[in-house]
Amino acid sequence: MPDAFTTRVLNIATGSDERVVDITGDCESFLREAAAGRDGLLNVFVPHATAGIAVIETGAGSDDDLLSTLHTLLPADDRWQHRHGTPGHGRDHVLPAFVPPHATLPVVDGRLALGTWQSVCLVDTNVSNHNRQVRLSFLGGVGEA
Repeated sequence: MPDAFTTRVLNIATGSDERVVDITGDCESFLREAAAGRDGLLNVFVPHATAGIAVIETGAGSDDDLLSTLHTLLPADDRWQHRHGTPGHGRDHVLPAFVPPHATLPVVDGRLALGTWQSVCLVDTNVSNHNRQVRLSFLGGVGEA
């Protein structure tokens, strides 16, 4: 009998550039084991003050558009009161207000129930933090798969 609650931590190297990292495949891999064909919810959480989780289309320019929009909304300049780290780093601490550090997604028959073009992505604008963790947690009904 599969567990009702299962969790796994992903370690993701984001490097020294602002990035949108598609983690949909990691989520699907986790669910193959954790959900075992059951319905439930997948919670995706990044325990960092300067990163977020987005559900967007990737590969067609939307990921670059997201970073561009974040630059417009949250410029990396000296306007921020939070001033340690790289220039403009204070905006990285405002990012989670626009791109939350979590998403809760439906799981049907052990698979993510995403729309055709939707992907689960880690959004990281903090060029000083090169490694991130993402916690995947599946909550599903107890019983046979």
